[in-house]
Amino acid sequence: MANSHYNGEIVAGALLIRESRLIAEMLHQGLNKQEFDKAILEDNILQKRSPATARRQTQLIRKRLLGLDPSLLSLVTEGSLEQATQAIFCAAIKHNHLIGDFLLKVVSLHMRTFKDQLSSLDWDTFFEDCTHITPSIGLWSDSTKTKIRQVVFRALAEAGVIDSTRSRRIIPFLLSPEVRTLLKTTNEPYVVQCLEAIQ
Repeated sequence: MANSHYNGEIVAGALLIRESRLIAEMLHQGLNKQEFDKAILEDNILQKRSPATARRQTQLIRKRLLGLDPSLLSLVTEGSLEQATQAIFCAAIKHNHLIGDFLLKVVSLHMRTFKDQLSSLDWDTFFEDCTHITPSIGLWSDSTKTKIRQVVFRALAEAGVIDSTRSRRIIPFLLSPEVRTLLKTTNEPYVVQCLEAIQ
């Protein structure tokens, strides 16, 4: 069966931590569509060069954040930077299983076999395997595939899974106790599985 959680929307950005915290606060305030659009497109609170970029990133962030339980969403607005980053990472994993499955199938295997560096080939081999699960993603353009690879590695760096997008060296990932507790109490077994696989 095709995995509908593999999608190309991630090309709009990696974790987008600052932007996600701003949009989470707007969601918390309960702004209506008109107020939301004014803040994003007229006031340009995300500080983007074009309305199209602001709109695209906002759409991605909203889809991610609205998939979170309110208790996890509150960490995005009120938690420490580490807690907010990890909650956003959880939202990204849940929204697009390309990230989560890469953690489960590639990063965790590297850790178990004492390989401490990820490569573009690791991603390309993984992505090719994903096309057997969801053939439609194989039809994406080469530029989209390249961009997604770049964005995923950036997300891993922002989350503290790898040290940088340049060296892509895997580093110890420490899940915040608060995030772990909320993931388990809000019934997010897939996200928990993905994160526990890299510890």
